[in-house]
Amino acid sequence: MIKKVSLLTALSVTAFSGWAQDSADSLVVTANRFEQPAKTVLAPTSVVTREDIERWQAKSVVEIMSRLPGVDIAQSGGMGATSSTFIRGTESRHVLVLIDGIPLNNAGISNVPDLSQIPTSLIQRIEYIRGPRSALYGSDAIGGVINIITGRDKPGAEISASVGSKGYQSYDGSFQQVLDKTKITMAGNYTYTRGFDIGAKDAPRQPDRDGFMSKSLYGSVEQQITDSVSGFFRGFGYDNRTAYDGYDHYDANFMVDGRPDTRQLYSQNWDTGLRYNQGIFQSQLVAGYGRSKDQNYDPKKGRYADSATMDDVKQYTTQWLNTVEVGHGNIGAGLDWQKQKTQAGTGYLDKGYEQRNTGVFLSAMQQFNSVTLEAAARNDDNSNFGNHGTWQTSAAWEFVDGYRVIASYGTAFKAPTMSQIHSASYGNPDLKPEESKQWEGGFEGLTGPVNWRVTGYRNDIDNLISSDPHTYRYYNVDEARIKGVEATAQFDTGPVGHQISYDYVDPRNAKTNEVLARRSKQQVKYQLDWQVWDLDWNVAYRYLGTRYDVAIDPNTYASERVKMGGVSLWDVAVSYPVTSHLTVRGKIANLFDKDYETVYGYQTAGREYTLSGSYTF
Repeated sequence: MIKKVSLLTALSVTAFSGWAQDSADSLVVTANRFEQPAKTVLAPTSVVTREDIERWQAKSVVEIMSRLPGVDIAQSGGMGATSSTFIRGTESRHVLVLIDGIPLNNAGISNVPDLSQIPTSLIQRIEYIRGPRSALYGSDAIGGVINIITGRDKPGAEISASVGSKGYQSYDGSFQQVLDKTKITMAGNYTYTRGFDIGAKDAPRQPDRDGFMSKSLYGSVEQQITDSVSGFFRGFGYDNRTAYDGYDHYDANFMVDGRPDTRQLYSQNWDTGLRYNQGIFQSQLVAGYGRSKDQNYDPKKGRYADSATMDDVKQYTTQWLNTVEVGHGNIGAGLDWQKQKTQAGTGYLDKGYEQRNTGVFLSAMQQFNSVTLEAAARNDDNSNFGNHGTWQTSAAWEFVDGYRVIASYGTAFKAPTMSQIHSASYGNPDLKPEESKQWEGGFEGLTGPVNWRVTGYRNDIDNLISSDPHTYRYYNVDEARIKGVEATAQFDTGPVGHQISYDYVDPRNAKTNEVLARRSKQQVKYQLDWQVWDLDWNVAYRYLGTRYDVAIDPNTYASERVKMGGVSLWDVAVSYPVTSHLTVRGKIANLFDKDYETVYGYQTAGREYTLSGSYTF
């Protein structure tokens, strides 16, 4: 049986499945908004460390997430191209993306969090929780939560350089210095690729390279004020430019006045906070500010031509989180406040708008011998649609030593965007949030060397926002029913480590029974890691099953539903420590040069090569 010890220290659970975790004692903060061992989290959880990212030699967050269970990525081209992230068959707008626990700025404006623009150089680790989490975080957390944690986790300095096919080059530098009770961290990156011609079939033909460039900076100061109190100040920003195949823009006289085919995204984020930890009580107060400018323009006409667009969003946040140990568990309570302010032109609106949201939540975890219980409830008060409540509960029972059964139920919601509410042409001020109800049940255990988990789930999503085909105004008209099975396993055979996942998902429109677009019916993901003669190898296999999409004729705008076949993809990466400070790495992505698409009409990169080196001191 599980020993009766505090969840805030460690639970002696003999089996708890994970994915890409650095150790069985890895700590997770995202699942329940307080720090706890990953093996005590009841929701399916994946942790990706900086060491994992370096071993995989991943060039983008899209590439990192595509390796994880339950994730399906649809990307309109290569590096930097617009991407959509589907978790367990839900819409891409139903995933909550956090950076250091703060919602990604502009995601609630564009309606889709785009992972393609976040530099990997900023990342210390990624925590990924599958299933509803609105009872803790509020809007968007229907399919899951992705928390990107920035910075470095150890003192020292590192410089690295990478080159690769299609003109790829990347240069990184970072350091961390500890002076008495002060910790200073700084990092910077420059990345560029010429790209390739994505040859979009739904846009006018543009035979050119669709490249990408990114520049990023990061800095933080952490201070241990007393034994119980610490504070921090942190800031980072990135400036990205992406080329793509755009559409003609027409003026008031229906004459073409430009073809926007370049995206410039500028983002800056600042936050500061205090942490208090004394005995059984923990508290944290964090305030943040972020601003993003997302421009799309025709380089021949300029960034401020009539054909150009710009989303300019400011975001202010405050979080107050508290946790106290009670019995063999804890009780948590928190307050979230957020204000988003837009400039005229954002979301195609003629003037700027402001949206405020205040969320209050209460959570609890408790262990009774072999049974563990979780519960949470939250209320959000939004200036656009009023109050909305959500709740969730989970239970686990270790019925045999080393084997558990887990069941959960949760509600979640997605708030309408400012454009959907305020647009003079298409908006509807009476829109309600999209609502979700999800059931999940599964088993997990440790059988011999195999740490495994099998889960089945059903997600009913109502009040989905869609536009009327005649008036084009937004209404709560659609419904989705998603059923799926997820299985994960980890085990070692001698010096070789294995990680495997299988996903089956059936996402359908509940009214038409039509399969939802751009989601693979089945996915298999398999990773092998081993070390031979100081060579550290990583081999990754992905099978992406059949999916459906919509083909649009760029001249007539007629559309038809198309079925896209499955594909098997292999990546091979190897690293070698030349000295204790110098490591060289090489990678071949899409080893067999498979020709496939995740968005119909948009080519993918094909086979790619990367060579890199890093030096620590």
